Amino acid sequence: MSAMNAAEAVLWAALAILFWSKGLHRRFRAMSAYLALRAISTPLLMLALNAESQQWGRDFHAGQVYYLGFFSTYVASAILLFFICIEVFRAALSAFPGITKLAIVIFRWAAVVSVIVSLTSVSYTHKGILLVSDISYGLMRSVSVLELCLLAFLCLSMNALRLTVRDLSFGIALGFGLMSTADFVVASWISRIASFADPMQFVYESLILATLAIWTVYCIMPEPVRKPLLMPANSTIYRWNEIASALGHTGTKVAVQQPANSFFLSDVERVVEKVLARNMKGRESET
Repeated sequence: MSAMNAAEAVLWAALAILFWSKGLHRRFRAMSAYLALRAISTPLLMLALNAESQQWGRDFHAGQVYYLGFFSTYVASAILLFFICIEVFRAALSAFPGITKLAIVIFRWAAVVSVIVSLTSVSYTHKGILLVSDISYGLMRSVSVLELCLLAFLCLSMNALRLTVRDLSFGIALGFGLMSTADFVVASWISRIASFADPMQFVYESLILATLAIWTVYCIMPEPVRKPLLMPANSTIYRWNEIASALGHTGTKVAVQQPANSFFLSDVERVVEKVLARNMKGRESET
């Protein structure tokens, strides 16, 4: 476990440097902030955990420092993950601005409902500072559901969006899908995990390392250039994009002047029609 933790710390730092060196932080700002947070917090938490096993570390309450630092990072990561999902949405749906705008609005409401449901379902059995862990796991559980839904959406709509497997937005979603699976494992078995040498901890750490390996490969590989999307005007997704673009836009207002008395003009039109009909009949009889 110590070797896996050390490998995780190295991979977080290397991935953050690689992400910034390739200029990907301009496209995915929330993702770059997330990588920086994990690259800084992971070695610090490891130091606090190792210090807790020493006498001088216990004198400085290293265990409490690790507990607060771990769950503070956990909550901050959950908040950043929400913005990362929005960034992946925008990158994947960049060819459809109307659908992107509507999807982000729906996603925000779904996120609010998911957070409310998760926090209300927390047992709140712990009191005091231990309550932080219940709230943190509930918040991360709601974000994990959103990550899995995002990955499922991209997998089902790749053909319609002309999105390839090599696209970085899909790679980010795939990595967070594995990470959310790891979070579900920890949240489900947290009451049965007795130590850091528990088998579930090895499963969790293995999924984290697999996620970091996937992201590293996606950052190293050259991303394919997305070509302009051409589609027939009668395609369904094109109509959806036009409808979504029209939502919320009132359009140009045109002032239409109504006649003063529509009934009077209707009567005049009828009289004129009768006169014309009589004249036509008179001409036909003369002929």
